[in-house]
Amino acid sequence: MTREEIFNKVAEVIANHFEVAADQVKESMSIKDDLNADSISVMEFVLELEEAFGTEISDEDAEKIQTVGAAVDYIDSHLN
Repeated sequence: MTREEIFNKVAEVIANHFEVAADQVKESMSIKDDLNADSISVMEFVLELEEAFGTEISDEDAEKIQTVGAAVDYIDSHLN
């Protein structure tokens, strides 16, 4: 899976979870600040990413994912 494909899939998850249009999602977006995610929303988002990509993200790693780009980087490095 290419980085672009991963980004598009992450953008879809964000669009479904945070009610943001997928084409408005940018890698620089802060999950907490730009998407107004609280800790529960972040946890649910991480669970959705795990399901979408068939991978596990530890709580410790999830705390480090602050931006959309960081989520894409994490998934890219753990899938390939």
